[in-house]
This record gives sequence, structure tokens and C-alpha cells, in this order.
Amino acid sequence: MRIEHIALWTAQLEVMKDFYETYFGATSNAKYTNDKKQFASYFLTFESGARLELMESATTTPKSDDANIKRIGFIHIAISTGSEEAVTALTATLRAHGFTIHSEPRRTGDGYYESSVLDPDGNIVEITV
Repeated sequence: MRIEHIALWTAQLEVMKDFYETYFGATSNAKYTNDKKQFASYFLTFESGARLELMESATTTPKSDDANIKRIGFIHIAISTGSEEAVTALTATLRAHGFTIHSEPRRTGDGYYESSVLDPDGNIVEITV
């Protein structure tokens, strides 16, 4: 078995789609809309075949803006860049473009080289080798 896709609710569908396409190389399908349900979504496909569904609805409620709160449920998405140099470079690019760096590039206690950034909705995106 494999995970087919992960889904995120958002209140800024186009901004989130652009973020993952621009900085992480995702490719979007055509926008799906259901006017009756006030719902719209995109499926973003990454080079590896992994997919992220971004969903927007008039009935969603906001989440906490504090990415440091430990909460039950999914906490981050991890995207591999392929090298330590790419982790460092992408982190610098995201910083230069005004995104919040959640953690600087570093080697973690379990041996990963990673950083993390907050996407436009404040979700943690781990950037790893």
C-alpha cells in the first residue's frame, strides 16, 4: 500500500497552489469547482508522484496561527530536495521572498539535514535532503 495523497483545507487556494508550484516544483491539475457545495480544489503532483490536494470551501473555519502549538493530527509535510546544498539554497530563497523560516538548516539529532518554512497558510513545510 501507499499513501495516495494528503489534503489541506485553505482559505487562499490560488496562493497556496502558486507556493507549492513555484518553490517545490509541483504541477497542478485543472481547478475543480462545485458551486452547489461552494467547494474548489487542486491536486498538485510532485516529481516523485506524491500528491497534495488543496481544498477551499466557504464553510471552513480558521486554525491557530501558532505553528509551534503541539496539536493532534498532521503537523507538517516533508519535501526532499535531493541535497544539503539545495536545502540551504531553497531556505534562503524562501526567506528572500518573505516567507517565515520556522527552523534554520541544520543536522537534527536523528541525522537528517533539514529546515522548515511556513507556507502561506502557516503550515509547516519541512525541507529535507
